[in-house]
Amino acid sequence: MYRAGKRAIDVLFAASALIALAPFLLLIALIVRLDSPGPALFRQERLGRGRRSFVMLKFRTMWQDADDAFHREAVRKTANGIRTETSNGKQVFKSLEDPRITRVGKVLRATGLDELPQLLNVLRGEMSLVGPRPAVPYELPYYKDWHHNRFAVLPGITGLWQVKRSEGTDFEDMMRLDVQYTAVCSIREDLKLIAMTIPAIVRERGAY
Repeated sequence: MYRAGKRAIDVLFAASALIALAPFLLLIALIVRLDSPGPALFRQERLGRGRRSFVMLKFRTMWQDADDAFHREAVRKTANGIRTETSNGKQVFKSLEDPRITRVGKVLRATGLDELPQLLNVLRGEMSLVGPRPAVPYELPYYKDWHHNRFAVLPGITGLWQVKRSEGTDFEDMMRLDVQYTAVCSIREDLKLIAMTIPAIVRERGAY
């Protein structure tokens, strides 16, 4: 019953948002194209419920054909608890100085607007509005057995870790929050997390 209700909310919200935001989404796509050569959308293989592979959509925030070696190294550091110090002295796992990111890409990432095309993934049933972030396949070698519990539900655009990053200071904490969501997920919890997402983005400004 929960899955049916969750799916109904996902479809209603995603469809309504795509219709209402259509002019804004087209404007972002145009700005991305004008800022740097390449398509407006970035497509990447991710893992969903049951570790099933799907293509996740985002607005492109990097230079076209950017090497994923930088992100693979960031995943390795994150999984092993190695922090990266940025030029402003702030300790983070994911470097804010990623040379692959375009000027417009920095703004899109900081505001979370690059994630909006995933509303299409929600409509297609590959993602939900709320759930653990979809994993990239090369994360799996760093998973412990209990980490795989996060694949019990559909991945989401936002989730428990996204709104409680201050409580998730390392890779283990991130996984703990993702797995915790699978144990407590409900319509009420999903609506609560959706409401908490925008304040969380404003508070964190995409810096983690």
